[in-house]
Amino acid sequence: MHSEGRILVTHVGSLPRPPELMSFLTARDRKQGYDEGAFRACLTQAVKDAVRKQAEHGIDVINDGELGKIGYGAYAKERLSGFDGEDAPKLGASDLDAFPAYYRRLYGPEGFDKMVRPQCTGAVGYIGLDDLTFDIVTLKAALAEVRNNAGFLNAASPGSIALWLGNAYYKTHEEFVWAIADAMQTEYETIAASGLVLQIDAPDLGMGRHMQFQHLSVPEFRRQAELHVAALNHATRNIAPAQMRVHICWGNYDGPHHHDIELVELIDILLKMRPLGLSFEGANPRHEHEWKLWKGRDLGRDIVLLPGVLNSVTHRIEHPELIADRLCRYAECVGRENVIASTDCGMSSQAGHVKVDPDIGWAKYRSMAEGAKRASERLWS
Repeated sequence: MHSEGRILVTHVGSLPRPPELMSFLTARDRKQGYDEGAFRACLTQAVKDAVRKQAEHGIDVINDGELGKIGYGAYAKERLSGFDGEDAPKLGASDLDAFPAYYRRLYGPEGFDKMVRPQCTGAVGYIGLDDLTFDIVTLKAALAEVRNNAGFLNAASPGSIALWLGNAYYKTHEEFVWAIADAMQTEYETIAASGLVLQIDAPDLGMGRHMQFQHLSVPEFRRQAELHVAALNHATRNIAPAQMRVHICWGNYDGPHHHDIELVELIDILLKMRPLGLSFEGANPRHEHEWKLWKGRDLGRDIVLLPGVLNSVTHRIEHPELIADRLCRYAECVGRENVIASTDCGMSSQAGHVKVDPDIGWAKYRSMAEGAKRASERLWS
């Protein structure tokens, strides 16, 4: 999609789950008993409400809020066979490890990894078609009740799934990633075939550096990133690039982020991905300056940038003029039609862990829409 006549507005994906839905998600995650019919009825209403609120707050390209998922990556354990082992080892982040007192204050003694993350103990295959079909039908039904908004649906990248769910079956990380890619091809193609935009969430390409691969040098991590991109491209080879967008980030948490790999070290690899939409953090103060990397850069293809113009982990509501300034910078680099306003990340990447108070989050979204309007007035005047 391109911004024609005005800057379009979207977001990365996750929204806070209502309390009544959380009880179902927790039961599913822990394999406790629950009423499937009641769960689907609750989820249907929650998605309907979320879609309506997105439209009311100026979002043009809308999703289901990822409301039916326990986490943007860990949900795959419900869609893939083979994940029946013990919990994977706890994940750490090197920037937070450097400040242990703050780490404990931020997340408590258990850390941020509280969901069930079973390790892979058998061959990976796709078993989630019923849940996926329900998500597609539910979102499209909700979209039909709002104004003429486009819709997108999130799916985790092979590398992100490999990050969140451990491997105790495949001999190498490479084999594990390629097995996931072959299995997730079904999910990617089914979403695209529905007419929705497929968004692939791939924070493994940024956050993976200071979490899963913190022991590697930058050149060594680049080789892992190239592997993950190759697997992603393989799994989406039958989908038109214009039907897809991909999101990368450095971790949706309010940490120091001083160990983040810089975008300059990754940009050439990211531009090799098949999706034409590229979503990334642009409001995070550790990365906001990186807009300059797009100046005069030959993108090689008709790529559309979806920079984050809202910080997804702060309660400050960005002023619309600041948002307009950010959008105009990117428009000056790549052309106004090739920029869509977005957020750094989601409001609740993991169910139950809300980054920003929901009411403030919606106010931030409204400010983003106003900022996009002001940018459009500058760019199309």
